[in-house]
Amino acid sequence: MKKTAAVFLDRDGVINEEVGYLDSLDKLKVIPAAFEAIRLINQSGMKAVVISNQAGVAKGLFTEDFVKKANRHLQTILSRQEAYLNHFYYCPHHPLEGEDPYRKVCECRKPAPGMLIQAAQDLDLDLQQSYFIGDRFNDMEAARKAGIRGILVKTGYGSELLQDDGPDKPKPDNQPDFVAEDILDAVRWILKDRM
Repeated sequence: MKKTAAVFLDRDGVINEEVGYLDSLDKLKVIPAAFEAIRLINQSGMKAVVISNQAGVAKGLFTEDFVKKANRHLQTILSRQEAYLNHFYYCPHHPLEGEDPYRKVCECRKPAPGMLIQAAQDLDLDLQQSYFIGDRFNDMEAARKAGIRGILVKTGYGSELLQDDGPDKPKPDNQPDFVAEDILDAVRWILKDRM
Protein backbone atom coordinates (compact mmCIF):
# COMPACT_ATOMS: atom_id res chain seq x y z
CA MET A 1 0.00 0.00 0.00
CA LYS A 2 1.10 3.54 -0.78
CA LYS A 3 1.99 5.62 2.25
CA THR A 4 0.16 8.89 2.87
CA ALA A 5 1.77 12.33 2.78
CA ALA A 6 1.22 14.74 5.66
CA VAL A 7 1.28 18.42 6.34
CA PHE A 8 2.88 18.75 9.76
CA LEU A 9 1.85 21.91 11.59
CA ASP A 10 3.39 23.69 14.52
CA ARG A 11 0.49 24.73 16.75
CA ASP A 12 1.15 28.06 18.47
CA GLY A 13 1.77 30.87 15.98
CA VAL A 14 0.67 28.76 13.00
CA ILE A 15 -2.85 27.46 13.76
CA ASN A 16 -3.60 29.64 16.77
CA GLU A 17 -2.21 33.00 17.82
CA GLU A 18 1.16 33.06 19.60
CA VAL A 19 0.57 34.17 23.22
CA GLY A 20 3.86 33.16 24.85
CA TYR A 21 2.79 30.14 26.88
CA LEU A 22 -0.77 29.03 26.17
CA ASP A 23 -1.77 28.31 29.77
CA SER A 24 -5.50 29.11 29.59
CA LEU A 25 -8.18 28.08 27.10
CA ASP A 26 -9.31 31.73 27.05
CA LYS A 27 -6.03 32.57 25.28
CA LEU A 28 -6.62 30.08 22.46
CA LYS A 29 -7.60 32.10 19.39
CA VAL A 30 -7.50 30.38 16.02
CA ILE A 31 -5.85 32.37 13.22
CA PRO A 32 -8.76 32.90 10.76
CA ALA A 33 -6.81 31.58 7.75
CA ALA A 34 -6.31 28.24 9.56
CA PHE A 35 -9.88 27.07 8.99
CA GLU A 36 -9.66 27.11 5.20
CA ALA A 37 -6.03 25.94 5.23
CA ILE A 38 -6.81 22.82 7.28
CA ARG A 39 -9.94 22.10 5.19
CA LEU A 40 -7.73 22.21 2.07
CA ILE A 41 -5.31 19.74 3.67
CA ASN A 42 -8.24 17.46 4.55
CA GLN A 43 -9.62 17.66 1.00
CA SER A 44 -6.19 16.92 -0.52
CA GLY A 45 -6.02 13.47 1.07
CA MET A 46 -2.95 14.43 3.11
CA LYS A 47 -2.98 14.11 6.90
CA ALA A 48 -2.91 17.25 9.07
CA VAL A 49 -0.65 16.49 12.04
CA VAL A 50 0.34 18.87 14.85
CA ILE A 51 3.99 18.76 16.01
CA SER A 52 4.49 21.07 18.98
CA ASN A 53 7.10 21.80 21.65
CA GLN A 54 5.30 22.38 24.95
CA ALA A 55 8.15 23.22 27.33
CA GLY A 56 5.66 24.96 29.62
CA VAL A 57 5.06 21.48 31.07
CA ALA A 58 8.74 21.14 32.06
CA LYS A 59 8.71 24.69 33.41
CA GLY A 60 5.70 23.94 35.62
CA LEU A 61 3.43 26.48 33.87
CA PHE A 62 0.81 23.85 32.95
CA THR A 63 0.38 20.08 32.92
CA GLU A 64 0.34 17.49 30.16
CA ASP A 65 -3.39 17.12 30.88
CA PHE A 66 -3.82 20.80 30.06
CA VAL A 67 -1.92 20.41 26.76
CA LYS A 68 -4.29 17.57 25.82
CA LYS A 69 -7.30 19.64 26.91
CA ALA A 70 -6.10 22.62 24.81
CA ASN A 71 -5.61 20.32 21.80
CA ARG A 72 -9.15 18.92 22.20
CA HIS A 73 -10.50 22.47 22.51
CA LEU A 74 -8.63 23.49 19.33
CA GLN A 75 -10.03 20.43 17.52
CA THR A 76 -13.57 21.38 18.62
CA ILE A 77 -13.22 24.96 17.35
CA LEU A 78 -11.83 23.76 14.01
CA SER A 79 -14.47 21.04 13.58
CA ARG A 80 -17.23 23.67 13.80
CA GLN A 81 -15.80 24.95 10.50
CA GLU A 82 -15.38 21.40 9.10
CA ALA A 83 -11.59 21.40 9.52
CA TYR A 84 -9.93 18.42 11.22
CA LEU A 85 -6.52 17.63 12.63
CA ASN A 86 -5.63 13.95 12.32
CA HIS A 87 -3.25 13.71 15.26
CA PHE A 88 -1.37 15.75 17.86
CA TYR A 89 2.21 15.16 19.01
CA TYR A 90 3.89 17.34 21.63
CA CYS A 91 7.16 17.39 23.53
CA PRO A 92 6.83 18.32 27.24
CA HIS A 93 10.61 18.35 27.87
CA HIS A 94 13.24 21.03 28.30
CA PRO A 95 16.98 20.33 28.38
CA LEU A 96 17.81 22.89 31.10
CA GLU A 97 14.68 23.76 33.06
CA GLY A 98 12.17 21.91 35.21
CA GLU A 99 12.16 18.72 37.25
CA ASP A 100 12.32 15.02 36.41
CA PRO A 101 10.98 13.46 34.28
CA TYR A 102 10.63 16.58 32.12
CA ARG A 103 14.11 18.08 32.43
CA LYS A 104 16.12 16.13 29.88
CA VAL A 105 17.69 16.11 26.46
CA CYS A 106 15.27 14.15 24.28
CA GLU A 107 14.74 13.15 20.67
CA CYS A 108 11.27 14.74 20.49
CA ARG A 109 12.01 18.41 21.21
CA LYS A 110 12.37 20.34 17.96
CA PRO A 111 14.81 20.84 16.26
CA ALA A 112 15.22 17.08 16.84
CA PRO A 113 13.04 15.17 14.35
CA GLY A 114 11.70 12.61 16.84
CA MET A 115 8.03 13.62 16.73
CA LEU A 116 8.04 13.62 12.92
CA ILE A 117 9.62 10.16 12.80
CA GLN A 118 7.19 8.86 15.45
CA ALA A 119 4.22 10.24 13.50
CA ALA A 120 5.49 8.62 10.30
CA GLN A 121 5.67 5.25 12.06
CA ASP A 122 2.32 5.58 13.84
CA LEU A 123 0.36 6.90 10.85
CA ASP A 124 2.23 5.17 8.00
CA LEU A 125 3.35 8.47 6.46
CA ASP A 126 5.70 9.15 3.57
CA LEU A 127 8.07 11.78 4.96
CA GLN A 128 9.66 12.53 1.57
CA GLN A 129 6.25 13.58 0.22
CA SER A 130 5.36 15.56 3.36
CA TYR A 131 5.71 19.20 4.44
CA PHE A 132 6.15 21.10 7.72
CA ILE A 133 4.62 24.53 8.33
CA GLY A 134 6.19 26.38 11.26
CA ASP A 135 7.02 29.84 12.56
CA ARG A 136 10.52 29.11 13.93
CA PHE A 137 13.84 28.11 12.44
CA ASN A 138 13.86 25.07 14.76
CA ASP A 139 10.72 23.85 12.91
CA MET A 140 12.62 24.17 9.62
CA GLU A 141 15.63 22.33 11.08
CA ALA A 142 13.45 19.46 12.35
CA ALA A 143 11.84 19.25 8.89
CA ARG A 144 15.21 19.12 7.16
CA LYS A 145 16.52 16.42 9.53
CA ALA A 146 13.44 14.30 8.70
CA GLY A 147 13.75 14.88 4.94
CA ILE A 148 10.66 17.09 4.77
CA ARG A 149 10.18 20.41 2.96
CA GLY A 150 9.72 23.30 5.38
CA ILE A 151 7.55 26.38 5.02
CA LEU A 152 8.10 29.31 7.39
CA VAL A 153 5.02 31.45 8.05
CA LYS A 154 5.19 35.13 8.97
CA THR A 155 2.60 34.67 11.74
CA GLY A 156 3.72 33.84 15.29
CA TYR A 157 7.48 34.40 15.56
CA GLY A 158 7.98 34.16 11.79
CA SER A 159 8.03 37.84 10.83
CA GLU A 160 10.35 38.63 13.76
CA LEU A 161 12.81 36.00 12.53
CA LEU A 162 12.92 37.52 9.07
CA GLN A 163 13.55 41.07 10.37
CA ASP A 164 16.37 40.27 12.78
CA ASP A 165 17.75 37.20 14.51
CA GLY A 166 14.55 36.85 16.58
CA PRO A 167 14.27 33.99 19.05
CA ASP A 168 16.17 31.56 16.76
CA LYS A 169 19.31 32.03 14.72
CA PRO A 170 19.36 31.30 10.98
CA LYS A 171 21.82 28.58 9.95
CA PRO A 172 22.39 26.67 6.71
CA ASP A 173 20.43 23.64 7.99
CA ASN A 174 17.31 25.53 9.09
CA GLN A 175 16.35 27.54 6.03
CA PRO A 176 12.78 27.21 4.69
CA ASP A 177 11.91 25.97 1.23
CA PHE A 178 9.29 28.73 1.08
CA VAL A 179 8.27 31.74 3.19
CA ALA A 180 4.48 32.22 3.42
CA GLU A 181 2.32 35.01 4.76
CA ASP A 182 0.27 32.58 6.86
CA ILE A 183 -0.90 28.96 7.03
CA LEU A 184 -3.32 29.40 4.11
CA ASP A 185 -0.62 30.84 1.85
CA ALA A 186 1.62 27.93 2.90
CA VAL A 187 -1.01 25.28 2.11
CA ARG A 188 -1.74 26.85 -1.28
CA TRP A 189 2.00 26.68 -2.05
CA ILE A 190 2.07 23.02 -0.98
CA LEU A 191 -0.87 22.13 -3.22
CA LYS A 192 0.87 23.78 -6.20
CA ASP A 193 4.17 22.10 -5.34
CA ARG A 194 2.49 18.68 -5.35
CA MET A 195 1.10 19.11 -8.89
